[in-house]
Amino acid sequence: MTQTPALPSTAAEEVLRRWIGLDPHSIGEAAIRRAVRLRMLSLGLDDIQAFVRLVETDRTERDRLVEEVVVAESWFFRDQQVYDHLRRFVSARIAARPGDPVRILSAPCAAGEEPYSIAMALLDSGLRSEQFRIDAIDISRVALSKAQTARYSPNAFRNADSGFRDRWFRMDGGSAMLDEAVSRCIRFAWANILEESFVSGALDSGRAPYDVVFCRNLLIYLTPDARAAVERSIDRLLKPDGIVVLGAAEPAILQGNWVADSAGSTFTLRRGGSGETARWPSLAAGPSTTPRRPAPSTASRAHQPKATVRLAPRHPVPITPPPLSSLDRQGHAAPQGPIPTPDEASTGPRTQNVSQTLAEVNALANARRFKEAIALCESAQKDLGPSAELYFIAGIMHQTSGSLTVAEDCFHKTLYLDGTHDEALLALSLLAEQRGDRGQAEQYRRSALRVVERKGDR
Repeated sequence: MTQTPALPSTAAEEVLRRWIGLDPHSIGEAAIRRAVRLRMLSLGLDDIQAFVRLVETDRTERDRLVEEVVVAESWFFRDQQVYDHLRRFVSARIAARPGDPVRILSAPCAAGEEPYSIAMALLDSGLRSEQFRIDAIDISRVALSKAQTARYSPNAFRNADSGFRDRWFRMDGGSAMLDEAVSRCIRFAWANILEESFVSGALDSGRAPYDVVFCRNLLIYLTPDARAAVERSIDRLLKPDGIVVLGAAEPAILQGNWVADSAGSTFTLRRGGSGETARWPSLAAGPSTTPRRPAPSTASRAHQPKATVRLAPRHPVPITPPPLSSLDRQGHAAPQGPIPTPDEASTGPRTQNVSQTLAEVNALANARRFKEAIALCESAQKDLGPSAELYFIAGIMHQTSGSLTVAEDCFHKTLYLDGTHDEALLALSLLAEQRGDRGQAEQYRRSALRVVERKGDR
């Protein structure tokens, strides 16, 4: 067979844009070309137009192409604070409406880590399985098959607190098998949240409206039109007093009047009431409303202590400096100003850990006390030492309050400390997109995708 030529971007992008709302810049044209090339080689085709006609008419082949581009990677209890808030929200709702099960949607659900985490969190809080119902959907049939098998490698347990593994899993060789008491709580189904048929079907069947919709780390991969379609779907699927849970970089994408759910996580939102205005800056603003990123500072770089991330730390922060991050070697901007070394930051009393500080920061943010939240982050950096977690949440706070240049600097410092922080990369991508710098936005998104893929290989 002759060498497969590159698929014209218009054909590849249109196929995936129409089916799953994929923004080609979110994974890069090279990734789309690679996916098409793999499928054509598998089919023994060397005619691109013949392949396009096939995937247009053959649902199975369409699904196989989608499998090559989706990122179905997650882990249990990703962002612990989300699940802490979920327990409180669901318990309060059941107390207020006894006999009415709380309905929860996880979309997309990847290989089941999120919906199973939801179920384990609620069961561990003392709730009975009949008090809640969890629907989980995804467009990846491979991911759904893995979810229904409920067998996981050690990579799915990279949360710092893995006590739940002892309670709900049994080891079988090198894999962990989930207890059926948890797996029975989830109803998995293939579906696309962008499609009207899914929304109307969920409403007509009585499974919706939902009290809680998890839709984390999907919007960042979609076109503006697809993002708007997902937001419309969520609006229809969610009860008037329900909450939606998004990824760290995503609240600013929503265009409606969504506000922080004051009782819980920074990234858990509800509909704004009378007189309330959206707390998240819109990404619809043109470049003229956003300051351009200033040139990097000439200040000398300090040593770089390594810190792992997410809103809850995965393991303690070592104090030995690693080599420059891959981001620096790839030519991304360095932090604007030095990051203090552990010795420089150890003058104050260490009265609490990073996780406790993050909980306080979230409480202040949910009360809209952003200046105090930022001040607490800065103070904790001195007391506890440099922390990627704290720089990241400070960046979100600055972004929320409209200080986008400072937010960008915080995200760069996050990456300076931890070059594997995919959410900081995605936040930077969104800021670059907002100011009209599509090239840099795509670069950050590609870097985030590489990070996620590497984590999935571990």
